[in-house]
Parts: sequence; structure tokens; C-alpha cells
Amino acid sequence: MKAVVFHRNGGPEVLTLTDRTAAEPGPGEVRVRIVVSAVNPTDWKQRRGRGAEAGTEVPETVPNQDGAGVVDAVGPDVTAFSPGDRVWVLLAGTHGPAAGTAQEYTVLPAGKLVRLPDAVGFDEGAGFGIPALTAHRALTVAEDGPSRLSPGALDGRTVLVSGGAGAVGNAAIQLGRWAGATVIATVSSDEKAALARAAGAQHVLRYPDPELATRIREIAPDGVDSIVEVAVGVNAGLHTEVLRPRGTVAVYGDDRGTGTVSLDFGANLWQNTRYQFLVLYTVGADKLRAGAEDITAALSDGSLRLGEERGVPVHRFALADTAKAHLASEEGATGKVLIDVTPAG
Repeated sequence: MKAVVFHRNGGPEVLTLTDRTAAEPGPGEVRVRIVVSAVNPTDWKQRRGRGAEAGTEVPETVPNQDGAGVVDAVGPDVTAFSPGDRVWVLLAGTHGPAAGTAQEYTVLPAGKLVRLPDAVGFDEGAGFGIPALTAHRALTVAEDGPSRLSPGALDGRTVLVSGGAGAVGNAAIQLGRWAGATVIATVSSDEKAALARAAGAQHVLRYPDPELATRIREIAPDGVDSIVEVAVGVNAGLHTEVLRPRGTVAVYGDDRGTGTVSLDFGANLWQNTRYQFLVLYTVGADKLRAGAEDITAALSDGSLRLGEERGVPVHRFALADTAKAHLASEEGATGKVLIDVTPAG
């Protein structure tokens, strides 16, 4: 089978297309033929080595956490899946360096597979993994909010989505609207404003803007209930101006920041502000499974979709061009970077 691998940390040039033998699934495992693989920032950060010196040797690694495809074979004791089932995967690469989705076949524990509804394409199955799971977690960490999402779960709540044209921001808008929230999104350009509106945001505001807090308060006079935050360092001051008492800031990024966050103690103390930092790798299997179930429900009823008409332009690459796909993501391509691995049929 064809697989993309790297043996050392570095830029996209360390990725090479090679031939590997497809592994046989063991007890509790499933072999999946990957139809579509998706690229997320976490994938190229792993390839770089997250601070490791360029050129550092690593075990042969297949990149990419997200993907969707068809069950090809099942191991002993697997009863939940059968060959031919359509599935999407949860953090494939965490199963081991050989388990990423930039290859024709990968073997994973059955617990890392989620059934893909018949009416949902492989693009959505691959493209909404990490972004939608992150958005789901961000929308369900409020102390007095829901722990699961479904139609009506966020009725009466106002959510501020920072960076509404990003992959997580888009998923937060679509999931928030599906669950009944009023969504305010902030973006940096008119082009991105159009994407946030296409995703379903009822209110879209531009930044930088010295009057941004005032504009948000005009929409939500009592303050927003929660903030889905991609740039915690630069927006920390804004939080205290627009958040309601006992509101929540769900933080998954520090874009344009320094890696250190300064908070106004007094303002946050009196507001009883709740900060929840989140990353999927340590969130817990129960939270991942709950998110996957809710995301699949949103996909099933058409409330979560890719495509420019839903605010997510798609950029496609062949498996042999995985290095170019990584570079596109690394250079900030707006939308979703997908890799066609095998035919859908």
C-alpha cells in the first residue's frame, strides 16, 4: 500500500511517499481503508517536532490524525464493526506512529472509530474531526451550561466565537447554531466575514476595532455567556468587558500571543470568570466519545457541512502531494485541507 512517512523532524520536505505492507488487525482492532485524510495544525506541528531541533530522528511516522473511510477487516472479538462499514476516526495518530491517516490503510482500536451516516460524505467525516471535537468541548464546559449538544441545548445563550472563519471557529458557529445559540463571530477581513455568515453566525464583527467591546455589548447587553477563544493573550482584556458574571472562556489557542497570558485579577474575581483551557489529547476518552456522538448527530441532520457555502472552502491534494497539503495548512489556508487517499467506491 502507499503511505506518506517521515523519519526526522522538519519542514514538509521530510515527508516521502513509500510502500508499506498493510498491517493485520489484532484483537479489538479494525483495519480501515482511508478514503480522505485531513490536515490540521497539530499534524504539521508534530512533524516539526514541537520545539525539537530540525533533523531530529524519530520512529517512522505516518502523519495526520483525522480521516474517514471504509472498514476493510476486523480483528478477533470485534463485533461493533464489519467490513464495508463507513467510518470516521478519532485521533488516529495517537495509537502509534504508524497509525496516521496519510496512508491507504490504517489499523486502529475499534474504540477510535465512529460510524459515518450514509448521507454524510467522507469529506465531512475527515474534515470535522479535530475542529468539531474542539468546538464541541468549548461549547460544553460552562459551569451552568449543557454537557452535551443537541437541538435546543443552547437556547437562550449567546456565544462569542473568536476567529469565526477558522476551522474550529466555523465548527463552533455551526454547532452553536444547531444547538440554538445566538452566535457572535469576530473576524479580521471582509472575506472572512462572509465565511462566518455562511457558517450561520447571526452577528459578525471586524477586528481590530477599539469599539469592539461596545459593539458586542450592543448585541448582548447583559454580556455573552461563553467565548470560544483562539487568541487568549491578545483578547484577555476584551473578555472582562463582554462576559457576563459567571461566564466561561474556553481557550484552545494563543494566536498572535506570546505563550503567556496576563489576566486582570480583580475584574475576573468579581465576575467569577471561568477559564477552561482545552486540548483533545488529554481531554479523556469519555469526552471524545460524547463529542463524536453529538457531531455525528449534527452531521446526520445536515447541520454540519463543509464547502464555501457553509463557510469552509476546501483545498484538495493527492496523497503524493501530502507535503504540499501540509504547506498549505502551515501557510494559513482558509478553510479545510483534504487529501484524497483512495477512491470512495
